[in-house]
Amino acid sequence: MDRGALIQKFVDLYGAEHDALGEPGNLELLDQGRQWNLAPVLEAGGILLFPHGRPADCGHQVGAVVNAVLDSDADTCVFVSVLHASSEGMQDARVQVAAGENPADFNTWGIQGPGLDFRDDWKRDHAPTTFRRLLAAETKRRGIAGPRVVERFPYLAGGKPHQLPGVDEFASLCENAVVVTTADSFHHGIGYGTPPEDSYAPEAGGFELATASILKGCQLLQQQDYWGYNQHCVADNSDHRDAGQLLAHIRGPMKGQILDLVASEFGDVYDAPAPSWVAAALVTYTLI
Repeated sequence: MDRGALIQKFVDLYGAEHDALGEPGNLELLDQGRQWNLAPVLEAGGILLFPHGRPADCGHQVGAVVNAVLDSDADTCVFVSVLHASSEGMQDARVQVAAGENPADFNTWGIQGPGLDFRDDWKRDHAPTTFRRLLAAETKRRGIAGPRVVERFPYLAGGKPHQLPGVDEFASLCENAVVVTTADSFHHGIGYGTPPEDSYAPEAGGFELATASILKGCQLLQQQDYWGYNQHCVADNSDHRDAGQLLAHIRGPMKGQILDLVASEFGDVYDAPAPSWVAAALVTYTLI
């Protein structure tokens, strides 16, 4: 399937699934997220990572982060999203950078987002959907405006996040803001190119693989091994390679901890048999 069409398929899917949940369902996800009190992580300068799997599977994790943002009473929230490749050119650039090419050689190199005079690929991405929906639902319920939310979408960090165009503006934004990010840090199974003989259902060894992979990524970011993290994300099919590097550069060494891990199955989207799933993890990054 064409990459642009695939991204649109996800946009439509997530919109339909939130519509099916309705306002009561979205509020229930937010209520489920109350099992964690994560505002102190943000208030101490840490970062919260939530997934962007299917809303009914992992929306409670997103709800926990929305609650934390609002409970922190922050004036500004910087939301750092992954940016999926929505064209063959974007994907080719990512492959070539992972092979050692200079990110600066590609016109997709940089940070996108509202208010920036750069590309607008971010407008077509589905990753922010659940965060936006639940934030709107919770601010409505509380009767508040909520913080100013600034969305940013880095692309092609390539082990050199300090060289990304726009990094200084980004660092300035984060100075007096709470920071959250989204990632599906482990894609696994037949629909994602894993050989059938190496594809494991979540409860049959898959969760163990996902946990080990996510914690390895946390350790690489803690060490600020940016190229190592880039290649880890390639090998284990994590979509956080650019956002993770940028955030570790801005915030410095952080310790990552998995609070919750569930599976989100996408075999139907890729017309592939199960197992074809992503590991949807709620992760805290605390300053060291």
